[in-house]
Amino acid sequence: MNRAWLAPCGLYCGACGVLIADRTHDDILKGKMAKAFGVAVEDIRCNGCMSGTVFVYCRTCAVRKCAVEKGYEGCYRCDAFPCGHIENFPVPEGKRIILRSIPEWRTLGTEKWTEGEEKRYSCANCGAPLFRGARKCRACETPFMDI
Repeated sequence: MNRAWLAPCGLYCGACGVLIADRTHDDILKGKMAKAFGVAVEDIRCNGCMSGTVFVYCRTCAVRKCAVEKGYEGCYRCDAFPCGHIENFPVPEGKRIILRSIPEWRTLGTEKWTEGEEKRYSCANCGAPLFRGARKCRACETPFMDI
């Protein structure tokens, strides 16, 4: 388990297209992520929310800042969840995943929750890593829908 990938909001970094593109040196995916976020390809760099190299958008995340200030590993530890930071999360699909993920993290604990997220974001057909928002596996083209 890579603790740097434990985004406090519950959007597991191991399923982030930016992190996957950077980690695998996938220039095509880097280009797609750069276009999606409106940044230069060189900005597609991240080692996870809780690492020293954080994607430009995540550096200013109010959820991340709040958890760090409170000394929490994640929002699952906070009695105020879901708070205004979550209610105002700018990406509707991300908010939906957060609202699914944080209660699971609370129930399962960090290790089991991480195992579940890694399984959820692995292709059922070939085992390749999938990124949040993918509609099909990039390796074998098996359809994928995040639930």
